[in-house]
Amino acid sequence: MQRNKPGLSFDFREPPRAAVKACEHPGCREAGDYRAPKARDRLNDYYWFCLDHVREYNKSWDFYAGMNQAEIENQVRHDTTWQRPTWPMGNWRTRERAMRDKVFTGGFAFGAEWGEERKAEAPRPKPRTPEEEALHVLGLDPGSDFATVKRRYRELAKKHHPDANGGSKQAEERLKTINQAYNTLKASLGAG
Repeated sequence: MQRNKPGLSFDFREPPRAAVKACEHPGCREAGDYRAPKARDRLNDYYWFCLDHVREYNKSWDFYAGMNQAEIENQVRHDTTWQRPTWPMGNWRTRERAMRDKVFTGGFAFGAEWGEERKAEAPRPKPRTPEEEALHVLGLDPGSDFATVKRRYRELAKKHHPDANGGSKQAEERLKTINQAYNTLKASLGAG
């Protein structure tokens, strides 16, 4: 039993009818069920076509039409990050150190008691170059000439050779390090 106002009748069991759009291709009388973007700069503005005409439209439509190679490359790169800005990640430690320095200026440190000054940190040692490391391995001072390097290498090679140490694995590893240091210095001193 339906209770409606006089003169109105509703049947709630019948689904609502969707408005049917006609295909926008000239002379076509089919239903326009398929959408196609109108232009690259208006991707949310559509033409409505039947299946045959949307296929025809899609075959001839080129998103990159009118763009040169550099513009296409820029568009592709921009799309790979969902059109959001990006930042380099390679030097994050440097940026983090700079931020920490800004926070800790003026003697204030998180967790420090009032009036307690921030203790000065010892400067970090500068990392060694491969040549400096090789000289350290051979026990030589910077500025040693190649003849000194060669003489020291022969001493250490005899001392740490596995045959002279009963086939010791530790002596073998030490000899590998010595050989690598010698080769580094040989290449850098130009005595190849």
